Amino acid sequence: MPTVNESLYLQERQQQPQNTNQSILGKDDFLKLLITQLQNQDPSNPMDDREFIAQMAQFSSLEQMTNMNQAMQHFVHLQKSQSLVQHSELIGKTVQWKREVEIDQYRTETVYENHKVKSVRLESDGKIRILLENDRWISNDQVVQISETSIEE
Repeated sequence: MPTVNESLYLQERQQQPQNTNQSILGKDDFLKLLITQLQNQDPSNPMDDREFIAQMAQFSSLEQMTNMNQAMQHFVHLQKSQSLVQHSELIGKTVQWKREVEIDQYRTETVYENHKVKSVRLESDGKIRILLENDRWISNDQVVQISETSIEE
């Protein structure tokens, strides 16, 4: 009986995580494809002008979307930095802030407290957090009033 060479067996393929960035074509990849297509076209039957113009329009659109995306990312980064600087003006001031306190299973009550601000920080999620004199961190959304001196209740 003939034997089968073991090197001819199919290897079990291990599932490898796919890098999603490899499946996305960028503007450079698109341009390379277009140039390759032009270089390898049949000289006796060249690409239709309309098809070529359509592909160039797609390339132009892709390039503009990429540029707009980069500009938006830069804008968001600047906004986050500017927000931190603006909130740093709260340091040393007294803020009145609110929080919801559970009364029972069905009801909550809004409670207002007054504290001086010790520090301000920008979280990795882009939100501003404020450290109060009682060492409690609150969100900037909780601040309802800002004062140079103590706020009377």
